[in-house]
Amino acid sequence: MAGVKALVGLSFSGAIGLTFLLLGCALEQYGVYWPLFVLLFYVLSPIPTFIAKRLSEDTDSASNACRELAYFFTTGIVVSAFGLPMILARKETIQWGACGLVMAGNSVIFLTILGFFVVFGGGDDFSWEQW
Repeated sequence: MAGVKALVGLSFSGAIGLTFLLLGCALEQYGVYWPLFVLLFYVLSPIPTFIAKRLSEDTDSASNACRELAYFFTTGIVVSAFGLPMILARKETIQWGACGLVMAGNSVIFLTILGFFVVFGGGDDFSWEQW
């Protein structure tokens, strides 16, 4: 039952993050939908970790080159997701208020993705591989 509660909590926090993103785009004073391109980063961010977990051996060693490379790529994707709204606001494509809402949405969504890996990433009975 704890897995279901975690899944519901993660779904709720994901919905809150997407609400922030959509508010940054759709509010009347902002009205520009360029920040929706961060959705691409949301989709791309867990992919290197999924690939690394599938390809790497199940050793408990402190360092694994495949996982470290996946963490590097994931970090680059996350930093890019935070950088895109700032660049758009700096070039005055979007307003700074929209940038703040998109950054808040980024924080919530990426914490949700991290929470997904924490809750379902372990090797116990209830893992993300079931979903």
